[in-house]
Amino acid sequence: MDQNNITQTIIDTINYIFETLLSSIDNSLYSLLDSLTFINSDILSDKNFEAILGTSASNGIILIANSFLLGIILYFAIKYLLAHFTFSNIEKPHSFIIKLIICGLFMNFSYFILEQFINLIYFTSSSICELGENLFNKSISFSELINVLNQTVAIEDNSLNIFSLDGLIKGTLSISLLSLVFSYSLRYILVKIFILITPFAILSASLNSTSWFFKSWFKNLFSLMFIQILVALVLVVLFSMDYSSTDLFVKFVYIGGIYALIRANSIVKDFIGGLSTTVTQNVNKFSILNTK
Repeated sequence: MDQNNITQTIIDTINYIFETLLSSIDNSLYSLLDSLTFINSDILSDKNFEAILGTSASNGIILIANSFLLGIILYFAIKYLLAHFTFSNIEKPHSFIIKLIICGLFMNFSYFILEQFINLIYFTSSSICELGENLFNKSISFSELINVLNQTVAIEDNSLNIFSLDGLIKGTLSISLLSLVFSYSLRYILVKIFILITPFAILSASLNSTSWFFKSWFKNLFSLMFIQILVALVLVVLFSMDYSSTDLFVKFVYIGGIYALIRANSIVKDFIGGLSTTVTQNVNKFSILNTK
């Protein structure tokens, strides 16, 4: 076997490996991204999750939160009594009682309120996607994104040449979308965590000394949910492009759109604050930054 044949065999082997890897990513991850990114109230319907949340005020986390409510009443009563001896400033009792009643009511209906909030965000993002679908006659989703990608990046003879420009672009986009799965999976878990602590966050608003926790909780949860609205807008912009041509400009605009999807969390964090779910190059290391 001459040197040219050996070189061609090595190239074909490398191309086959990358083609198999990228095909596996395309077939399994795009539909998964739709479920991870566009969160709706179904996130509250998991049986095991419902067991933790509780179905009434007499079980689950709501029961624990109600116990904390009694603890706060006792804490304020002791603090109010001691204030007469230490001459320290303290919140007026009637103001505290009004806030506690309001927070107690919202706390016991917190998951219903949260369900409406999640549905509102989901309805907004879905409306944006439906608008794009009506305008461009394409499903605005990650599942459809693979079809556009394969049309944009011309692959000769239905085979991938990783050493060509199109092959490099295809590989870069597929690997970038793989990092989105880790980032949005972390976001999905964080949303569930913030759902679980919702009663305690609402209850914390009843005291001036702990109201910062409620503000931080709301900012972080809102920023995590708002990401899917930004993602919907980016997808609509991507699908609005004319991908019928194989012009290099269109391909790099597509790369820019994928990069915008990757940076969506950072953009929202810079805009309204909240947590970062950016995944570093090492998948085992996640950077979760404190709220500004």
